[in-house]
Amino acid sequence: MASVDKPTDRERSDADQAADNKAVTEAALFEAFGGVRGMVETVAPGLLFVSIFTVDKDLHMSAIAALVVALALVVVRLAMKDTVKHAFSGVFGVVFGVVFAMMTGNAKDFYLPGMLYTLGLALAYIVTTLAGVPLIGLILGPVFKENLSWRTRNPGRKKAYAKASWAWGLILLAKCAILFPLYWWANTAQLGWVLVALKIPPFLLAVWLTWIFLAKAPAPIDVFAEMEAEEEAEKAREAERAAERAGAAGAARAAESGASSGG
Repeated sequence: MASVDKPTDRERSDADQAADNKAVTEAALFEAFGGVRGMVETVAPGLLFVSIFTVDKDLHMSAIAALVVALALVVVRLAMKDTVKHAFSGVFGVVFGVVFAMMTGNAKDFYLPGMLYTLGLALAYIVTTLAGVPLIGLILGPVFKENLSWRTRNPGRKKAYAKASWAWGLILLAKCAILFPLYWWANTAQLGWVLVALKIPPFLLAVWLTWIFLAKAPAPIDVFAEMEAEEEAEKAREAERAAERAGAAGAARAAESGASSGG
């Protein structure tokens, strides 16, 4: 009889599996969203833009400085032979912002492309979840090596992805509800500082909720491991068939030899 003071082997195994699931989820989220460095690369160009514009109100200098620092972050990534997707996304955002602001002459338009992207992303999270294909699952599926297996083979995980996508969509909509009125009513510096302040906290909240939902969900199905196992099994079956053919051919030759000798 198991002691009431000590966990059973099954309980220890379940606890270990839960810990492993949380660790894998944390690592996958860190990889998908870039971690601390990715957040710095997201915030730095906008922070530099609003800092310079607050001091001297020079749109051109602010825009050029933001673009230069965004490009520098990409160069650093390339020099370190690291993934550049997060830095490149920052560059594209800054480029569009600079183009908009230069075309209109309104410094607030530097922030408009990013705000529209945030609104579009919020709607994408909500619409895809309503359609039964939550966007966060499409983003994280390849990271967890499960691809789209969660849609039909892992309903508990699909439910977790749906909850996480709702969280992302609603958090981003709340962010838009703050920023778009400020775009019309506030000046450039006020809008810029609020936008910088809202870069990290909503993101961290969404990532934390995603981690909570997925850490409690069933483990992902590693479809890549399944494919490799199937390939190995097919090779084994082919080797077995080849051995059978070779054995049959050897038996046939032996029979022919025996018949010739008897004759």
